[in-house]
Amino acid sequence: MIMTSSMTFEPVLKRIAREVEQLPGRGRPADYIPVLAARDPRRFGMAVAELDGTVYGVGDWREPFSAQSITKVFTLALDLAREGDALWEHVGREPSGNPFNSLVQLEYENGIPRNPFINAGALVVTDRLHTRTGDAAGELLAFLRAESGNPGLGFDTQVAASENAHGDRNAALAHFMAAYGNIGNPVPELLDQYFRQCSISASCADLALATGFLARHGIRADGGRLLTRSQAKQVNAVMLTCGTYDAAGEFAYRVGLPGKSGVGGGIIAVVPGRCTLCVWSPGLDERGNSVAGVAALDRFTTLTGLSVF
Repeated sequence: MIMTSSMTFEPVLKRIAREVEQLPGRGRPADYIPVLAARDPRRFGMAVAELDGTVYGVGDWREPFSAQSITKVFTLALDLAREGDALWEHVGREPSGNPFNSLVQLEYENGIPRNPFINAGALVVTDRLHTRTGDAAGELLAFLRAESGNPGLGFDTQVAASENAHGDRNAALAHFMAAYGNIGNPVPELLDQYFRQCSISASCADLALATGFLARHGIRADGGRLLTRSQAKQVNAVMLTCGTYDAAGEFAYRVGLPGKSGVGGGIIAVVPGRCTLCVWSPGLDERGNSVAGVAALDRFTTLTGLSVF
């Protein structure tokens, strides 16, 4: 990771930070995980990573936070790299239109989740990666450490334990899909992997850098290829249409980038061929997306003209 004082993105980031500070409403942290509920909703950090690993940041951009559902992007990429299009026989690519932990559609659609970013879909992807690696969460952590250049990344055992204690709905989703033959590992083992995956703690700088392979069309930080160009396009497309829960249309309208949010208050975004971003602010809207984070990304694409449209 290269730190630089170059002015390429810094004036934009500083302007965004000043504007975000004036937002009248910043939302509320996720209240079902005590560690997350205690976060100050006015905290804010933002990082931009260029293709060569140069990274710029503002505010709390080096402050670790709970990545939560952001990790689903990386698990998807790791499994897609291993099994290719066969994955899409077990999980769809369409927006759900329902909350991220909904069970409603599974019964109508024979245990096949709508997309890999709602909880049911992420459980399927984690299950399939776990079958192929024997430790899906460990595989994910190793990947994030390598791509971010930060060997200190790790699981937050307190967050994982808290999620496990409140994980009845995720258990219900997993058991329901298992009844349709769409889960291969024992449900308790899968849930342990899933909760560990979501508990990973990382900073905006870490996650912006780790997402770089999607801006480089599948090429990792060391120059090796993780995904084909077509597969990287697929992941970016699903992020654009499904990455911000049931607010993906609004996010595409305002921001115009593939993105993935998490209830820890983080959002990653991709400008293919140019850069990747991560923004963090713990206050969420009613759909589980960071209020200040969406506003900051909206301003970034407006000020720079960098979007996919």
